[in-house]
Amino acid sequence: MTYQQQIGTATRLIGGQATWGGIDAEAVARMRLQNRFCTGLDIARYTAAIMRRDMAAYDADPSAYTQSLGCWHGFIGQQKMISIKKHFGTTDRRYLYLSGWMVAALRSEFGPLPDQSMHEKTKVSALIEELYTFLRQADARELSLLFRDLDKARAAGNAVEAQRLTQAIDGHQTHVVPIIADIDAGFGNAEATYLLAKTMIEAGACALQIENQVSDEKQCGHQDGKVTVPHEDFLAKVRACRYAFLELGVDDGIIVTRTDSLGAGLTKQIAYSKAPGDLGDQYNGFLDCEEVDVAQVGNGDVVISRDGKLLRPKRLPSNLFQFREGTGADRCVLDCITSLQNGADLLWIETEKPHIEQIASMVDRIRAVVPDAKLVYNNSPSFNWTLNFRQQVYDAWGEAGRDVSGYDRARLMSVDYDATDLGAEADERIRTFQRDAAARAGIFHHLITLPTYHTAALSTDALARTYFGEAGMLGYVEGVQRREIREGIACVKHQNMSGSDIGDDHKDYFAGEAALKAGGAHNTMNQFAA
Repeated sequence: MTYQQQIGTATRLIGGQATWGGIDAEAVARMRLQNRFCTGLDIARYTAAIMRRDMAAYDADPSAYTQSLGCWHGFIGQQKMISIKKHFGTTDRRYLYLSGWMVAALRSEFGPLPDQSMHEKTKVSALIEELYTFLRQADARELSLLFRDLDKARAAGNAVEAQRLTQAIDGHQTHVVPIIADIDAGFGNAEATYLLAKTMIEAGACALQIENQVSDEKQCGHQDGKVTVPHEDFLAKVRACRYAFLELGVDDGIIVTRTDSLGAGLTKQIAYSKAPGDLGDQYNGFLDCEEVDVAQVGNGDVVISRDGKLLRPKRLPSNLFQFREGTGADRCVLDCITSLQNGADLLWIETEKPHIEQIASMVDRIRAVVPDAKLVYNNSPSFNWTLNFRQQVYDAWGEAGRDVSGYDRARLMSVDYDATDLGAEADERIRTFQRDAAARAGIFHHLITLPTYHTAALSTDALARTYFGEAGMLGYVEGVQRREIREGIACVKHQNMSGSDIGDDHKDYFAGEAALKAGGAHNTMNQFAA
């Protein structure tokens, strides 16, 4: 409904109650507009529809890819979306990513933890709820400013400005955007995955990202020691997520299946196979085995039969089984095709470097079977982007016969190469990486998993260096506050950002002239009005 329709609805409602004379219809309309999402499920349904539209738009035009940044606190997510609206005028195709890595490192009651699913799993759904609480508050704040300006225009008798502001209220775009939420490897069996998925969806998540690692051996995708599970085990968890979406009425919820097979050389179990060539047999076909006869089978050995031969998979002291070297890409392709054929909507291939042709070589094989396959890709801070792309340019130049004698491939990270032609070309490739990878490698969504972990550290380091040094208070004023004022950063008025003005509005609604409000002449935030 429009603003005026909301007022009309509230007027009729209040008019039917003899004891509600102190309730103002326009105040009710304003509060309803400031809180358009009453539950997390409302958010999940709304944002799932956004993602589905965006996926269809990408299928029609790969330049319409989407992006997100990982956020570890509601305030960080809120400020990100406020900044996006400020700079670009719209939140279209910009999402949030919830990183399990950052939950483990920053939100666990145990303190900082590695990305190994050791943190409290309820912290994930709690962060989703927190992020949306802050995004909804950003809506309330922005609309509050419009309502206050509308009141001023009316008081001044400026009907044209009042009409413009009414149209701005009707056209307000919410800060609430899709969250792709990391459910790790499901934090247990399929039932545990289902229970956690429900809490995440109820908190507002429209997209769940789940990986094919063993829950109790889960590792960060950019560390060694990753252990995968057979496809049937993984698909049970994918189905658990789908059941959770359907049970809660989020019929178009999105499941992102992540394969860590490219960097995972181990499996915890041999897959169950009923017939040659079935999914279990294909998984087992990647095992590193040696042919044996019955007399060579020792105590406790595990053997499998294939093509009339007896094979003994290589088994480590950890009781894990080893895959053959060089099978990672083939396993990734099988993982992805199998996931898409069993309910997944988007893929995530965790790679060891940002190389478009490496990604595309697997996507081409997947799309030969599932033509509309699309990826979510981790533009990870674990990659040394500068070094990787300078080495890619170095190698490309060498293959093209260009002289690279002035460059030391092992030292390409050096500042000595920042102003060189090679450095400039590498930076240009980094700049266009998302656009080029969306067009060539089927990447629908680009995210950076933990950028705000690094930005928080970097900005804190800069402030600590100046404030505790010779600059003293000038370190804060020059490096933070003055920049906030001149760059129009909303939270320079931190009292307003924290909801002080919204609270004053409510006091006015509730108590009228008797309200004791915080926003009077002596509020120091007035110093930032100029």
